[in-house]
Amino acid sequence: MMEEARGATVPVDLSTRLGEVTLRNPVLTASGTFGYGSEFAPFLDLTKLGGFVAKSLTLEPRWGNPPPRIAEVRAGMLNSISLENVGVDAFLAEKLPALPEGTAVVASAFGTAVDQYAEVCRRLTDAPGVVAIEVNASCPHVAAGGIEFGQDPVGLARLVAAARAATTMPLWVKLSPNVTSIADMARVCEAEGANAVSLINAIQALDVDIETRRPVLANGLGGFSGPAILPIALRMVWQAAQAVDIPICGIGGITSAEDVVKFLLCGASAVQVGTLNYLNPMAGAEIVDGLQAYCERAGIQQITELIGALDFPSR
Repeated sequence: MMEEARGATVPVDLSTRLGEVTLRNPVLTASGTFGYGSEFAPFLDLTKLGGFVAKSLTLEPRWGNPPPRIAEVRAGMLNSISLENVGVDAFLAEKLPALPEGTAVVASAFGTAVDQYAEVCRRLTDAPGVVAIEVNASCPHVAAGGIEFGQDPVGLARLVAAARAATTMPLWVKLSPNVTSIADMARVCEAEGANAVSLINAIQALDVDIETRRPVLANGLGGFSGPAILPIALRMVWQAAQAVDIPICGIGGITSAEDVVKFLLCGASAVQVGTLNYLNPMAGAEIVDGLQAYCERAGIQQITELIGALDFPSR
């Protein structure tokens, strides 16, 4: 007590929960921006993160779209990589064993049909180190699957129900911003047994080369991510938090610990850092340090005190 009275720093508890999953802190990295984790191990201690979401996995290896498939744009980037990955079996046999012990992995499942999603979820069940499965129901730049489910509440319900029946693992669903009501889509996921929702995925977008008069991406349309989408993501997280009781993982435009605090205040229990990883592979760990410093400065002993604490104007 005397040390506290003299101004000693009280340790901050950064741990948080998304349903059944306890994380050491609320900072994860987003699927598609962090590879399979081992690529970033030379730059940061993976166990310092709350966890990471691996690249979305399909039943068979997937090549993705031809280049150019990434382009820098004002305040962000466009990508149409289209979920290139090694396939779920190679992930289990080769990628997971390469990770440091203690790394919390969220596996991401994708398919072009409901039964494919379900089978990926089945194969991922109880994989060592995997703490949850995130169903990617919202990829904005694939020819089939993904956004087709994320924009249709009936299709989304079928997808989540099938994934829920296929696995006993904690199930998260990654939602699309390209919808009329994010609250309605979150309610669908909750009703079909999802343990959490992640939002938002990239916003479908287009940029043009005026010299060639063609899109800058070979695929034409791509997913827009980066700092410019932060206010949109915050709005959608807040709306979803008003609609459902399951926890929310916030995604979109994070560049600092302050951005993470904004997501928590809007109702997220954790976040995923995405595009920033391309610029700074150590970003996730640095943001964890920033959260620690913020809480100490603000006199917060448990970071969960921030969740949903936004003083939103009454109507």
